[in-house]
Amino acid sequence: MEILVEQVQDQVLVTVMKLVGELDASSYRDVIARVQQAYQAGTRHLLLDLSALYFMSSAGLVALHNAALLMRGQSLPDEEGWNAFHAVSNFVENNAGFEKNLKLLNPNPRVQKTLQKTGFERTFAVFDDRKAALASFK
Repeated sequence: MEILVEQVQDQVLVTVMKLVGELDASSYRDVIARVQQAYQAGTRHLLLDLSALYFMSSAGLVALHNAALLMRGQSLPDEEGWNAFHAVSNFVENNAGFEKNLKLLNPNPRVQKTLQKTGFERTFAVFDDRKAALASFK
């Protein structure tokens, strides 16, 4: 997987991370690490561009969950394996509304289907227009 990062000044400074390839067990920790680095460097608004992501496994859902926690300023859980998936499930069930500091852009149909089946589309605002996505951060 490749992760391309750019800073975009709109109403606020937004970090755009474009994920290219597959987000699975071999790459999800890389995504978490990059989000953690960005947050530590001052990023408070993150747009994940999923337009070049052609596959996302359950490990990818763990990456999104952890990215949301990081963007909230929370520490990461120590869960691994099934405990991580239970944490993701609880996150989706107990989340009231969309994440404010992390949004998703242009998931392909296969990734969109994964987001829908798991309830993540109720947790993350998903945009198909980059300009609208950037303007949604305030």
